[in-house]
Amino acid sequence: MAVDGLGQMSVQVNLWKGHFGETPPAYFGAMDTFLPTNGSGRTTVGDGDADVEVTSAGTVLLADLDTLVNRGVLGGHAPLSSARLGVSVTRCPAEASGPSGCTTTPIDVAGADRQWITTNGENAWLSYHDSVESELIRVWRSTDDGRTWTRVASPISGQGGVTGDGMANNRVGPIVADPQSGNVYEVFMTGEASAEKGKSEDFNNVYVSRSTDGGESWKAQLVYHAPRSTNLSNFWPTLAVDPATGVLWTAWSDEHGVWASSSSDKGDHWSAPLQVSPAALTTTVMPTVAARDGKVDVVYYGSTADSVDEATAVWNVYDAQLQGGAWTNGRVSNAPNHVGKICLEGEECTSDRELLDLFEVAEDPATGKAAVVYTDTTTDTWTLGGVTRQLPQIVLAYEQ
Repeated sequence: MAVDGLGQMSVQVNLWKGHFGETPPAYFGAMDTFLPTNGSGRTTVGDGDADVEVTSAGTVLLADLDTLVNRGVLGGHAPLSSARLGVSVTRCPAEASGPSGCTTTPIDVAGADRQWITTNGENAWLSYHDSVESELIRVWRSTDDGRTWTRVASPISGQGGVTGDGMANNRVGPIVADPQSGNVYEVFMTGEASAEKGKSEDFNNVYVSRSTDGGESWKAQLVYHAPRSTNLSNFWPTLAVDPATGVLWTAWSDEHGVWASSSSDKGDHWSAPLQVSPAALTTTVMPTVAARDGKVDVVYYGSTADSVDEATAVWNVYDAQLQGGAWTNGRVSNAPNHVGKICLEGEECTSDRELLDLFEVAEDPATGKAAVVYTDTTTDTWTLGGVTRQLPQIVLAYEQ
């Protein structure tokens, strides 16, 4: 297994590598710290969010964002708002013992956001927002274990009304590959172009695009449509494929419940959404999903508060688990992982974003047990300008 996390103080992505059940996995190192300058007069100053996968060869592929600024900004008074984000993939072969054994490939330096990566054998796919070109979703493919990358088609372009709703008006979730069929899937949310395009992030449509040719072409299918102004993007839409059965699972939150839907025919049809979080948890956000051998885990942050804006809200990590045909809910965190407000505005947040925007769950292929990596803001603090703030920490929890 591989676990990554953004270091808030160092502005770097850290990586741990090991096997399911290790407490903790071994620290691998700070990633992507020597990324070369990209473009004329531009340099990198740190990393952002990341996603990590392992190929069948044992190669770790880490996709992360790079903060790029024009030379002179660092020594002058220009704000970091003049910076833009790029995306790169760092490849660490199985024999690598640290970042010095890895190589980094810059993918996009013109403006990118929220990248995801998936693998099938020694093939890999990378997706992200092109934040310069109307939030277009870009996809790149590698057929040589992450050594080289080629751009393929976009899962949101050429989709008729879906494209119209989604351009400059979408939120991209994980890209996943099915080892059974070889299909690749991308989940995303859109609003309604006629009323909300460019004005609101109350995304009320969940879509999954399918590619049967490695990303060269895509077909989008509506999973769920909610009434206009219903906000389902709290935060990313999520997606998983069961490698044993080929069944697809997606989940989302309307802030007051976590909902799940599945497809057993490769994304052509989707089940009616089922609320998998209990009614007692009146506020739920940031779901993510994993599936294997018919077992499904949908993990999320939940509270009994009335909204994410309550300063006294107490949050925990929960797991809605499907096993043996029945759903049950359990608490993952053995103590609250956050107390206070949660901002769900992404980069527009000016405070209360200590949990960032996501966490993840995976299934152990040997035991079928889940592992969850999440953020805890209750254990440490840091001080800047005389103001003490929560310092987020990374927690790894194993299902017993």
